[in-house]
Amino acid sequence: MNMYIKSLMGAAATMMAIGGGATATMAKEFRLGLITPPPHIWTKAAEAFGAELSEKSDGAHEVTVFPARQLGNEAEMLQQLQTGALDMAFMTVAEVSNRAPDLGAFYAPYLAEDIAHAGRILRTDTARGLLDDLPGKVGVVGVGYGMAGLRQIVSRDPVATAEDLQGKKLRITPFDPILDFYNALGAAPTPMPLPAVYDALANGQVDAIDMDAELIWKLKYYEHADTVVQSNHMMFPMVGLVSAKVWKGMSDDDRAMVADLMAKHVDSSIDSYVEKDEAWLKQVEETGTNYIVVGADFFGDAISEWNATWSEKSSALDDLRAAAEETK
Repeated sequence: MNMYIKSLMGAAATMMAIGGGATATMAKEFRLGLITPPPHIWTKAAEAFGAELSEKSDGAHEVTVFPARQLGNEAEMLQQLQTGALDMAFMTVAEVSNRAPDLGAFYAPYLAEDIAHAGRILRTDTARGLLDDLPGKVGVVGVGYGMAGLRQIVSRDPVATAEDLQGKKLRITPFDPILDFYNALGAAPTPMPLPAVYDALANGQVDAIDMDAELIWKLKYYEHADTVVQSNHMMFPMVGLVSAKVWKGMSDDDRAMVADLMAKHVDSSIDSYVEKDEAWLKQVEETGTNYIVVGADFFGDAISEWNATWSEKSSALDDLRAAAEETK
């Protein structure tokens, strides 16, 4: 059992005090929600977690996975976690950062040099420490991180410079760090749920999208693009969550089993993306779509403006930058 899982077990006493104690057993069947479609790496990790939990508990405990927003969007699922109506979720840190702003520091532009560096940052004690306040602030227990690939830009219109994105409706995940980034760039960031993105790009409801390589390739967003910009400008973490109300009702043994196995399987997504992200980008490039590779200079003053804004919004930014520097 790793040190973070041990700290979760120590925190259980606090949760018991808040909720009036723990029962000897937990619910036989857990419900776990995600926004990602069935073929997605996060969904596969959730299914693998459920299968191993069933195996390790000799069939006493099961997990039913609900992908593709079957239980609502992430904001709705987070509310369900807070009330105990939903047991577990694999959720973007983006949504959690709307309620715990310190986590917004993960989205500092170019915090990670590449996909492997992003994974190393998420495995630091500094990153894990940011989960400690979630039971009190958000009503959830965070057991560990996974991630998706670094962020890229897909545009219906030609893009040569960042000025070409100014005023463009650009689909984003609805959370403040990325909203602030594209506002600083002069684009018109447009929050939109994942299932609506393909049609919105196809029919011109949005001009561009912010997306990771896996979905650009697997969901064929490049089919409606003039230009794909490989910018790698932000990492995109995921966190495995358990409802704090559900957590306090578990026995110590069940908490240990769930926390250890969930942490294992969310972490497995990091290795998956490190292994596959470059190949997905290469496949997109080989489709013949106009494909450009850019660095931090492409975004001009937007990065320094974001840094100035988030140095005030997140007390964790300096510590996370230090952790990133140590893991280069």
